[in-house]
Amino acid sequence: MAHSAMGSTRRPWLTTRRREAIEGYCYLLPWAVGFLAFIAGPTLASLFLSFTSYDIVHAPTVIGVGNYLRAFGADPQFWPSLLKTFYFAGVYVPLTIMASLALALFLNRAFRGVLVFRAVYFLPRLMPIVATTVIWVWILHPQVGLVNYLLSRVGIAGPGWLGTVEWAIPSLILLSLWRSAGGETMLIFLAGLQGVPRELYEAADLDGANRWQRFWKVTVPLISPTILFNLILGIIGGLKVFATAFVATQGGPAYATWFYALHIYTQAFQFFQMGYAACLAWIFLLIVLVLTWLQFRTSSRWVHYEGEVH
Repeated sequence: MAHSAMGSTRRPWLTTRRREAIEGYCYLLPWAVGFLAFIAGPTLASLFLSFTSYDIVHAPTVIGVGNYLRAFGADPQFWPSLLKTFYFAGVYVPLTIMASLALALFLNRAFRGVLVFRAVYFLPRLMPIVATTVIWVWILHPQVGLVNYLLSRVGIAGPGWLGTVEWAIPSLILLSLWRSAGGETMLIFLAGLQGVPRELYEAADLDGANRWQRFWKVTVPLISPTILFNLILGIIGGLKVFATAFVATQGGPAYATWFYALHIYTQAFQFFQMGYAACLAWIFLLIVLVLTWLQFRTSSRWVHYEGEVH
């Protein structure tokens, strides 16, 4: 009797909670397999290959830190490509942040047709980057391009744009800015602006604040987390510049637009130096991590989160 009583009170192994947990893990399994096969696995493999000499045809040969020593001391395009990339990002990112914020402030106002304007400004982001780059190559053509034609109509001799060393990177910045100013950065700013309480603007009006003071004292502090978020994504995106240079200039003229990502691509898929390309990619990852860490460390001075007590 005691045995049967104990058996009757024994809990079943597959309880409802365990069954729900198993079901949840089954739903996660395809993602986990995909993550291990297509992200974690290749990432670890690239880390191993960065310490090898590997050309796809032959088996990898471990050479230690040889690739890293080559990158910092023997590669004639490593430092120049890195400097050109920082030049591009250093100009492109602030311009994109300011242009996107200005558009968001304009589109945050209530006026007739605002939804149409939002769609129009976002349209360039929906166009394929290769197609837009090809169009801009024609627009900026020094002889038959639309921009130089319009400049000539007002008596200004247009520059060589993508065909000259001095104007190649500014041309790519102009191209990228046209495509990105009304894109996701603007939408994120717009969402942040719509979260600012109207009561704060009304209180600032009662205190006699003008438009600039309302923007600087009310808007900027309240959307500072949004600014930080867009700044981090913008710097990462600016440092990854590749497609525009690859399509428009192929890194020229005279290596003027030979960006770091293009250098990685060339080493991997033109010279088939996969080990060295993996090394360059990991150096790039470390640079991005350091810059992101610095932004988070310095953000406490100007980023204000809701609910903070100062």
